[in-house]
Amino acid sequence: DVQLQASGGGLVQAGGSLRLSCAASGFTNDEYVIGWVRQAPGKVREGVACICAGDGNTNYADSVKGRFTISRDNARNTVYLQMNNLKPEDTAVYHCAGTDDFDYRDGSYYCYTTNEYYYWGQGTQVTVSS
Repeated sequence: DVQLQASGGGLVQAGGSLRLSCAASGFTNDEYVIGWVRQAPGKVREGVACICAGDGNTNYADSVKGRFTISRDNARNTVYLQMNNLKPEDTAVYHCAGTDDFDYRDGSYYCYTTNEYYYWGQGTQVTVSS
C-alpha cells in the first residue's frame, strides 16, 4: 500500500522559511508524481507544486513560483517543499499526495499542479503571521 507521511509545518513570521517533508513508500516503480496540495479555511484546495519520480521534472502554481521549491531525495524516498518568503496567504494545511496522472512525451515526464491525486498523507499546518 502507498503511504505518505508529511511533516515540518509550524508557525513563522511573514518573510520567513519552512521546509516540509513527505516520506513516501509503497510505490512499485518510478511512474508516479508527488505533489503538495494546500487547503485553507473557506478557500478552494490548491495544488502548489509537483515532482515527477521518473526524472525529477517539476511544476508550480503561479502563486508560489519563485518562492517554493520542490525536490526529492531518492535514497530517503522523501520529497521536500522548501518555502521561502512566506506570506500570510500561504497559511493552510499542506498535504503531500501521490498520483499516476502525468504526461510522458519526448522522453520526459510532466506533472501539473491540477493533477488528480489518489493517495494522500495527513496534513501539516503552516501558519504565517503578519
